[in-house]
Amino acid sequence: DVPISWMDAVAYGKPIIPRSGYLVEFNALWYNILRFSASLIADKPEQRVIVDRLNALGDKLALSFKDMFLNDYGYLFDYVDGNFADWSVRPNMLFALSLDYSPLDKKERKKALDVVTRELLTPKGIRTLSPKSHGYSPTYLGNEAERENAYYQGPTRPWLMGAYAEAYLKIFGLSGVSFLERMLIGYEEEMSNNCIGTISELFDGNPPYMGRGAISFAANVGEILRVLSLLKKYNHF
Repeated sequence: DVPISWMDAVAYGKPIIPRSGYLVEFNALWYNILRFSASLIADKPEQRVIVDRLNALGDKLALSFKDMFLNDYGYLFDYVDGNFADWSVRPNMLFALSLDYSPLDKKERKKALDVVTRELLTPKGIRTLSPKSHGYSPTYLGNEAERENAYYQGPTRPWLMGAYAEAYLKIFGLSGVSFLERMLIGYEEEMSNNCIGTISELFDGNPPYMGRGAISFAANVGEILRVLSLLKKYNHF
């Protein structure tokens, strides 16, 4: 009954997207923390017991993660609560694909990323819900209740391009740079609209991908700058 993730829209005091139980991005972050923490002290003999314990937890979590979230279609459930699994194609799975330590192998990550590319990628970022999923509402318009109901049900978020770009580069390496550079072209026109030199909070999930919400959104600007920084590093090779 209380929203606990970034998808926190509510109606009549209740979350519009329940996301209860086990959340895919929370568990991906937990796995990353275990492996990262172990790596920080891996060269300290006096910490060997702690390193072994962290890695043992990581090994166990990797198996549990796949059993819990990886479905027969190759993408990840958004959340699992008891016997219920949410089959909606949402961008939260990107964190399991983009973090430095992933519970998925490269083949599994590529298959899930292919689903994200086909169903969520737009010229203005990543949709919050696939057009093929139940409840898709791509346009952030109307009264407050209508906008709240649509907020995470299809409109596009530019800041999610950061996780998408990291996942894409981890799988395709240098060969993925030109594709990502082409995807960033869509922001150039946006920076001459609304608030000059910046990026709107969200965009419609369908063409022509109109900017909506706040006329400037720091997370969007920051992540697009981070993508440019990532691409610059690859272009130096």
